[in-house]
Amino acid sequence: MSEELGGDAAPAAPYDVTRVMAALPHRYPLLLVDRVVSLALDEEIHAVKAVSFNEQFFQGHFPGRPIMPGVLQIEALAQAAGILAVESLELAGSGKLVYFMAIEQAKFRAPVEPGCLLDLNAGFIQKRARVCKFWGKASVEGKLTCEVNFTAMIADG
Repeated sequence: MSEELGGDAAPAAPYDVTRVMAALPHRYPLLLVDRVVSLALDEEIHAVKAVSFNEQFFQGHFPGRPIMPGVLQIEALAQAAGILAVESLELAGSGKLVYFMAIEQAKFRAPVEPGCLLDLNAGFIQKRARVCKFWGKASVEGKLTCEVNFTAMIADG
């Protein structure tokens, strides 16, 4: 994967949270991507979620042993893939949104706890104008926490 954003077709500046919010419709408390580390158009993305003890879901999952729910790890991967799709398919400003269609082969390997940086890596398996398939892997300090394949539809917002 490219270590830098850039190239002829990609944005020149890194994605901080402001750029992430410009690419995605999600907002707090469901915006689960804090920054993009690298993006290779038409290929893959590496994004990061800073997992804070103040996340709303930690109040109930679980008191005394806070763990990020697996479904939210998948959602974070899908948001990262959404940024990849928006940039690769040039959807910014088009009014189109990227919607989940299917989640397949989800596996959870290790808990994600407050205070960590969750690395989100996702890439295209198949890319078409209206339907894309992605792979996703989440990890903390190189240790795999979640892996999944998922399908998304591009549709009017």
